[in-house]
Amino acid sequence: MSKVYLLLCCSIFLTSCFKSYKGKINIDGSSSVYPLTEAVAEEFRSEDPDIRVTVGISGTGGGFKKFLRGETDISNASRPISPKELAESKRLGIDFIEIPICYDGMAIVVSPKNSFVDDITVAELKKMWSPESQRKIKSWKQVRESWPDVPLNLYGAGTSSGTYDYFTEAINGKAKASRGDYTASEDDNVLVQGVTSDVGGLGYFGLAYYTENKAKLRLVPVKQHATSEAVYPTDSTVQHGKYQPLARPEFIYVNAKSAKKPYVRAFVKFYLANAAALAKEVGYIPLPEEAYRLSYQRFLEGKTGSVFENKSVVSANLLQLLSINP
Repeated sequence: MSKVYLLLCCSIFLTSCFKSYKGKINIDGSSSVYPLTEAVAEEFRSEDPDIRVTVGISGTGGGFKKFLRGETDISNASRPISPKELAESKRLGIDFIEIPICYDGMAIVVSPKNSFVDDITVAELKKMWSPESQRKIKSWKQVRESWPDVPLNLYGAGTSSGTYDYFTEAINGKAKASRGDYTASEDDNVLVQGVTSDVGGLGYFGLAYYTENKAKLRLVPVKQHATSEAVYPTDSTVQHGKYQPLARPEFIYVNAKSAKKPYVRAFVKFYLANAAALAKEVGYIPLPEEAYRLSYQRFLEGKTGSVFENKSVVSANLLQLLSINP
């Protein structure tokens, strides 16, 4: 009996390991976009278990490197494709379809142990994070006189992350311009753990990671100017442009050749049909319904390239860009 049981277990194990799939979709890239894409993939797998969908995390920049080498069908990105990546895609003959899938209000967070920060201005964030502040701005009191002389410990995205690119452009005025003496990681969970236990810590990452860990963190509202209203990232403030400059669209990029495969087309259709509901579930903010419609129309028509070519994504009107680039 035991031998029969063992043979049966081995048979089940080998069948699961070597299952033959009708198609495979390889996805990689942004850790910020990962929660939404993985949620979509999970739902899609239950709808069509004969299609294997794998979702990895290597950061937006790392994801684009794999995408431009032809290793992935879809690349998750928390920023638009960069001019350098766009030039490389043209050199290598890799055409793509750009699809915005949700909004993210980048979360500025401190430890629950921090009792002195009620809000923060864009100028104060720049004072903390600018390249000129490296090894100079070391205390909270140096940022705002009324804050205590507590060591300032910063936690943020790694340099290959799209979150890093967006944050540095939005706060410091230039993508990739940042002090380097901070705790950097492509894994947002590492940043969550760091800030949670550090009374002098401040970090930034996608809103979904705050939502998932809100019991361990305190969200800090942001003021555009010293006299402005302090604004938290919410559905309303992000969709209506009040949470500036830290509201951003997030994307998937689909390889144009892969987009011709029926199961990839089915996956993208499923993604856009379910993105709004699943974005809310994982802590992100849906796009307007019209944005999903226009994006799917562009996908069906095989419109390649980026609507952000030669444009800044900071404070951009996504719906307007999609409308004038049908």
